Amino acid sequence: MAERFPVPTMPAPPVAVVGLGQLGGSLAAALAAGGRTVSGWDVDPAARDAAAARGVTITRELSGVVVLAVPLPAMATALDDLDLDPDATITDLGSVKRPVLEALGQRFGGRFVGGHPMCGTERSGHAATDPTLFSGARWALCVEPGTELPRWLRVAEVALAVGAEVVPVTAAEHDDAVAAISHVPHLLAAALAAAAGQAGPLALALAAGSFRSGTRVIASDPAFVTAMVEGNAGPTAAALTRVQEQLARPWPELVAGGHAVATRQPGRRTVRVPLERAALLSLGRAGGAVTRRLAAFVEGWVPEQG
Repeated sequence: MAERFPVPTMPAPPVAVVGLGQLGGSLAAALAAGGRTVSGWDVDPAARDAAAARGVTITRELSGVVVLAVPLPAMATALDDLDLDPDATITDLGSVKRPVLEALGQRFGGRFVGGHPMCGTERSGHAATDPTLFSGARWALCVEPGTELPRWLRVAEVALAVGAEVVPVTAAEHDDAVAAISHVPHLLAAALAAAAGQAGPLALALAAGSFRSGTRVIASDPAFVTAMVEGNAGPTAAALTRVQEQLARPWPELVAGGHAVATRQPGRRTVRVPLERAALLSLGRAGGAVTRRLAAFVEGWVPEQG
């Protein structure tokens, strides 16, 4: 029987954000600007002050939907010294999902909903806060066998409230996908920058748009990038092998194949999906996303099959 869940009727819960750097600070600021009750905490007093100036209540007491926006190595211990409501829904913004699920899923069970908004820049810290950061972004949201689906919906509503589109996935599917489109690009950007440096000062002096675009992400904090790729080592290595296989193709074939993928523009077809695990995952696996809540359904889109 399909796994459905009742439609919650209670008001939208408050949101508490732990870690008020670029992602967490931007989320808290966007929610506060939209009138949502939002609180936050950060170990950095400057980050706390910056968030408070944007309307975020600074407190160690966390309830409602609690969002962990801390570096991957700190994820397992980020809540240890804070006052967490025993009924709070826990989610995160980490760039790797399987290790976080292993750490937090055991602790919080079905109350934990892994998430990853596909946005951000090479900048970091509270000075990089941007309340519009999530507008139009894809937000991967994990639906595991033990996920409590009403809580999944509550987290999805937070993502939708700041302008994102929600992509239902499993942690394993997420990590395999982002290895190809995020983690390997960071490694390639590092390799491109290092190779250009070896080419000498003339090459760097002539570097223009294509070089800047190709190396932009490796200006990110090296500790962040290292934690990300090492936390997803298996899928990243597999994705890197596929890239190396592509580079071994005849160059005209490689250029034509890459151009075809980069320039394709599939249409979109609007769909309504019942609030059940299998249907949500089918939407994500088809390359689609959820855009709004409709009673016992969600509305979204999938790519037109060409």
